[in-house]
Amino acid sequence: MTANLSETLTLLLIEDDDGDAFLVEELLKEAVAPPRIFRARSLSEARRKLTPEIQCVLVDLSLPDASRLEALEEVIALAPYTAVLVLTGLRDVHVGVTAVQAGAQDYLVKGDVEARLLARSIRYAMERKRADVAQLKLVQAELTAKENARLESALLPDPLLRTQEIEHVTRYLPGSGGTLAGDFFDTVQTPDGSVHLVIGDVCGHGPDEAALGVALRIAWRTLVLAGQTGDTLLRTLDALLRAERQAPEIFTTLCTATISPDLRHATMRVVGHPPPVLVRGGTVEVVDGTPSGPPLGIFPDAAWSVIDVPLGDDWSMMLYTDGLIEAAVHEPGRLLGVDGLVELVRAHGVIDLDGLIRHVGTLSDDLAVVMLRRRRM
Repeated sequence: MTANLSETLTLLLIEDDDGDAFLVEELLKEAVAPPRIFRARSLSEARRKLTPEIQCVLVDLSLPDASRLEALEEVIALAPYTAVLVLTGLRDVHVGVTAVQAGAQDYLVKGDVEARLLARSIRYAMERKRADVAQLKLVQAELTAKENARLESALLPDPLLRTQEIEHVTRYLPGSGGTLAGDFFDTVQTPDGSVHLVIGDVCGHGPDEAALGVALRIAWRTLVLAGQTGDTLLRTLDALLRAERQAPEIFTTLCTATISPDLRHATMRVVGHPPPVLVRGGTVEVVDGTPSGPPLGIFPDAAWSVIDVPLGDDWSMMLYTDGLIEAAVHEPGRLLGVDGLVELVRAHGVIDLDGLIRHVGTLSDDLAVVMLRRRRM
């Protein structure tokens, strides 16, 4: 009777008994498309032959160098995405149940196997494995999404602003890979009326970088609320970065701004970060004198110069991470850049974050933007 294997598969048969191996090979020859069969007579031999091209493993539970479920457990560990079918001469249903509980997709007793049953069992085992892997990936994706949501909430907090004279707008978009990176920002108004702002970018992508961004943002807010600003704040963040980072090459760029209580003047430190964009009295420009110094985490004795920025009565300020200026625009390979960003703002006449984001194309990196605008009261 013809077995129901309609495409050529590649199988690994782990069986030390030549007679049993011959029987399995003969039964599978009756398939519509007989599979390619590699054979291993021991677990140690199977380790060498268990390559990525193997689509299903048929494993005996009695091998010379493995007992009972030992062989099954190692095969599953070596090939976690490959279907495994247990073949044994043990007429014990408990062994079969235990094998399935240990991760096998099916269980067959050698003496009860015929061609159609064997072919069908292999096909079903592969389909079950595909379903198991798809379910695992779905669960992992859901867990990643939940973790990203928690990290995003910590990276992108609500501002602590009391004044009604400042409009505060933020945007955050993940890069094309959907992986959360270490972009972060925060805004805090201290009791004297000063408004403090930070935006930063931990190099790299992934949960470690995102968690480091969370730590730096919370540390920044804590230091500002404690009255620490300027170089003292930056050196403390630098020490924290060095203590918490996973590798010595991890660095962080950031930009800090402190707006005076009368909202007419700002002091900035641009720490290896893209320059802020200002609109003052209808004129669009980038902040002069940038950068103030190198990123955090590179030079232990770094210093950062202060940039004084007169604001006046009518102004808007935009701080952003490099995901914005490194976004592709128009034709592939052309990036927005700082000059392109300034031209876009000029074309709009105001800093319109949604308009800017609609203009850019594929994001290669996370994009974070903070805009402050003085309201005319």
